[in-house]
Amino acid sequence: MTIPAFIAALPKAELHLHLVGSASPETVLTLARRHPDGAVPTDPAELERFYEFVDFPHFIDNYAKVDELVRTGEDVRELVLGAARDAAKCQVRYAEITVTPVMHIRKGVAPEELGETLAAARTEAAQVHGVELNYIYDIPAGFGGTEETVDFAVRVRPEGTVALGLAGLEDDYPRAGFADAFAAARDAGLHVVAHAGETTGPDEVWAAVRELRAERIGHGIGSVTDPELLDHLARNGIPLEVCPMSNLRTRATESLEAHPLPRLLASGAPITLSTDDPGMFHTDLDTEYTVAVRLCELDEAGLAELARNSIRYSYAAPEIAERILAEIDSVLASA
Repeated sequence: MTIPAFIAALPKAELHLHLVGSASPETVLTLARRHPDGAVPTDPAELERFYEFVDFPHFIDNYAKVDELVRTGEDVRELVLGAARDAAKCQVRYAEITVTPVMHIRKGVAPEELGETLAAARTEAAQVHGVELNYIYDIPAGFGGTEETVDFAVRVRPEGTVALGLAGLEDDYPRAGFADAFAAARDAGLHVVAHAGETTGPDEVWAAVRELRAERIGHGIGSVTDPELLDHLARNGIPLEVCPMSNLRTRATESLEAHPLPRLLASGAPITLSTDDPGMFHTDLDTEYTVAVRLCELDEAGLAELARNSIRYSYAAPEIAERILAEIDSVLASA
C-alpha cells in the first residue's frame, strides 16, 4: 500500500474543526444567496478571492462575515451535515465541532432552537454519514459574548456538549482575561480547551495552561521556541491541535517549509492534526496528513500514531474511542 493510499484508508478523528469554517464554498454560496444582504460574495470567483487572506486579522474579519450568514436553525443544520459529509470522505469517524453560539444567537437563532438543532443534526450526521460528533462552544475573543457563550454551554447544553473553548484574536485579548469563564465551565463539569500560540509566542500558551487550565491547546505553534513549555506539555499530556494549512493560509507561518511541526513532533509534546477551517483554507484531513509526511518524513506507523493521538486526546465516549483505535490498528496491520 502506498503512503497516499494508507492516508486515504486510515480511520481518523478531528478535534479542531470550526462549524462555519468547515463549510464548502458551495455551501457558503448557498447561504450568501439565501441572505443577499450579507457581506459575502455570491459569485464563485469573487468568493475565491474573498478567501485569500493577507494576514490573521483579515481572516478573522472575513470569517465573521460568513458567520453572519447563519441566521436560522436550518442554516445550522446544513452546516453540521455538510461538515460530517466532508469529514467522512477522509475516513473521519469522530469529530469535535467548534460552534460559536453567540454569533448565531445575535443573528436571530434563539438559544433553545440552536440547541435543539445541534442535537438533532448530531444524530442525523451519525445516521447518514457515519460520523460521531460532539460540540465545543467557543468564546470569540474580540467580538464579546463571553457570558452568553458560557450560559449556552452550561444552561442549554445540547446533547453532545463536551467543552468550552476560546478562539479569535490573541494579541489584544490575553488568554488570562478569560479565567473566570473557564472556571465556570469547569465547575459545570465541562472540559476546557483554548486557542493559544497561533499568532503569538509561548507566553499565551503558558497563560492558557496555567490561568485557564486548558486541557488542549488549539494550534500552539508558538510553543516551539520554549523548551520548558514543550517539556511541560509532554509531561502533563497537554496536546497541541496543529493545523498546518490553516497556519499557511492565515500567514501565521511564511511557508510550509518553515512550519514548526517537525520540531514540535520531535519535542515529545502530544500532537494531533486538524483542518481548522477546511472550506476556507482549501484543505481536508487527508491533506494535513500528507503535509505531515512531507515535513516529518513519517511512515505508516508514524501516521497511525498521529491518528491514535486524535482519539486518545478526544472527548469521545470510551466505546467509540476503542472502536476507532481498533480500526486504526487493523488498517496498519494490513499496510
